[in-house]
Amino acid sequence: MRLLMLGGTEFAGRAVVEEALRRGWEVTVFHRGRHETPAGGRSLLGDRTAPDGLAALAEGEWDAVVDTWSAAPRAVLDTARLLRGRAGRYVYVSSCSVYAWSPPAGYTEDAPLVEGASAEAGRTDYVQDKRGGEMAAVEGFGADRSVLVRAGLILGPHENVGRLPWWLTRMARGGPVLAPGPRGLPLQYVDVRDLAEWILGAVEQELSGPYNLMSAQGHATMGTFLDACARVTGGAAELRWTEPEVILDAGIEPWVQLPVWVPPGSDGHDALYGADVSRALATGLRCRPVEETVADTWNWLCAIGGDAPQRTDRTRKGLDPEVEAKVLAAGTGS
Repeated sequence: MRLLMLGGTEFAGRAVVEEALRRGWEVTVFHRGRHETPAGGRSLLGDRTAPDGLAALAEGEWDAVVDTWSAAPRAVLDTARLLRGRAGRYVYVSSCSVYAWSPPAGYTEDAPLVEGASAEAGRTDYVQDKRGGEMAAVEGFGADRSVLVRAGLILGPHENVGRLPWWLTRMARGGPVLAPGPRGLPLQYVDVRDLAEWILGAVEQELSGPYNLMSAQGHATMGTFLDACARVTGGAAELRWTEPEVILDAGIEPWVQLPVWVPPGSDGHDALYGADVSRALATGLRCRPVEETVADTWNWLCAIGGDAPQRTDRTRKGLDPEVEAKVLAAGTGS
């Protein structure tokens, strides 16, 4: 199989490239040259936001294109139009955020979508850009040759968003840790390597259409997730489970200051951790245990010196130690 990866040097794109190479595929990586292409991939340089930035893609044929773009949708449209006669399938890595806020627990791929997005649009906000990117992929390749991967929370080695790396770093520091409850709060996420495997499987199966792409509900909980983080970093951390009301009353922002955590009963929890993923599971999605994702991410973080890369277009994650200590000092954790 011949794969054209648009991006392919960081996190999700990198995982797709590495898995394709492992399978023996012929891989071309189109990128801006800011990072090295994984060994074994052919590199083409270009900038989709620049005039004539797609010149390197003027020639060539591929069985599939995988695109993780999250900025101006028109960049997806320009690329899809250029490649539609020379590639078999266009896989666009989107987000479950494209559903109209807030989708109910158990929502499927048929749930209402956000309005106002356009395939022709410039950069606006993440949700509109991702939905516009979906529209661009379908406009360029048609509904029968495009795959829309509506991913949820993505974790794993090479993460450059700062969620799991922050928790691992915090656990490694040890001492009492503010653990946002309840302990049994269900999580849904996808290991970036499982995401990559499913994407390539979708190409091999010639799938099309939208797919919610994350683990089944209850695959992990805040308890199993944080226990794994504490254990793999040496066990010096003491989890102090704290009620959601206490955390919210302290002005702590879920998801950002306490990455991964969204309080139960909130609109955000059902949107992020309540998706029906039966369609993806029926087409081959397999999700490794949370302990494996956490351990492999910690091993990678240690191998690079403990300082994870950070995307400049994403907010910094994590809780200020003084704020954490203040809440813990109130003695509400257990």
